[in-house]
Amino acid sequence: MTAKPTILIAGAGLGGLTAAIALAQSGFKVQVFEQAQQLGEIGAGVRIHPNGFRALAGLGLKEAILKDCYTPKCREIRVWNTGYCASAPFSVDAVVSRYGYPGIAMHRADLHAVLVNALEALQPGAVQVSSKVAGFEQTNDGVQLSLADGRRYKADVLVGADGLHSVIRKQLFGASKAEFTGTISWRGIIPVDSLPEGARTFCGQGWMGLNGHWVVYRIRRGELINIVGHIDRDDWQVESWTELGTTEEMQADFKGWHPHIQALIRNIDKPYKWALFLHPTMPQWTEGRVTLLGDACHPTLPYLGAGANMAIEDGVILARCLDRYDPITALKRYEELRIPRTTQIVNASAANRSRYHHPDLGDPDKARIHIDRIASNLNDSDAWVYGYDAATVPI
Repeated sequence: MTAKPTILIAGAGLGGLTAAIALAQSGFKVQVFEQAQQLGEIGAGVRIHPNGFRALAGLGLKEAILKDCYTPKCREIRVWNTGYCASAPFSVDAVVSRYGYPGIAMHRADLHAVLVNALEALQPGAVQVSSKVAGFEQTNDGVQLSLADGRRYKADVLVGADGLHSVIRKQLFGASKAEFTGTISWRGIIPVDSLPEGARTFCGQGWMGLNGHWVVYRIRRGELINIVGHIDRDDWQVESWTELGTTEEMQADFKGWHPHIQALIRNIDKPYKWALFLHPTMPQWTEGRVTLLGDACHPTLPYLGAGANMAIEDGVILARCLDRYDPITALKRYEELRIPRTTQIVNASAANRSRYHHPDLGDPDKARIHIDRIASNLNDSDAWVYGYDAATVPI
């Protein structure tokens, strides 16, 4: 038998690890390089939609995920100041009936640990930390990855899953020219027990306003609440998830919002803020034996909650293509399959900003009509996202 190609993956995020697991399960030798000194994810929540959960379950990770996730009881859309709640378009049971899997929420660190443990069980030592990528060279029959400390590794394929500021993408196609959206986001995690009873939601919530919106949901078996608050302002433009803000600044941004929102703000220990930039979609991800994955090629605004799910899908599709075709053909086929879908996701996510930050939300009567309309359309509008099956789509 001909030996399977060897694969190098730059970046041990959710997408890179999913790809590594799928490849390892198909018999590929994989090495993953992570610049951080220890494995882990930042302290934030992540929503895994039915399409993402289906992909992870297909890798045998369902039971491990269910131990640490939270499944919201319903989905609520509320008006920013009055708290008016539109009727939920469907329940968890209806979602499972339609798509086979629920939408779930997890602490990113918990999901990351599930993926690391799964890969370690398949190929011990596959992930190398303290391994910052510097660049690569490729020939007709291979690729060589160079690390910042001088180490070099050769393989048949290199996957750049190294995130928003991808070194691999920059070498392939140059620097990405992003456009500031005029919106910043706040995030934080709150122990449920520290909140007043009324703010301890069991549902996934979206609060919509004139110039901002909130997403609120439980994570880690329901013990924590994850919040993301978006607000239109143009005086701060740092694209980083690790910039610490203050409670006072956050309260000023959301002055006049509902008491439940105020309670959440007061109970956030460390509020972090980041500026949201729209990155242009890419018509090409691959050059020879090198390709991109996840945020390295399709960074997505968080207005559809689909970014992590797209990276997970990428990983499964990439592994399937490499298992079927020679490396160069496989990477081109992977690109052909994924660019249309991820481009549609990026564009749909960006379009949601004008729906969530809307002038009608300044008038109570118009606000009710506006969010009722959004709620009534969710069932159909989400079907193209949730119904995708990365394990069976023709390749």
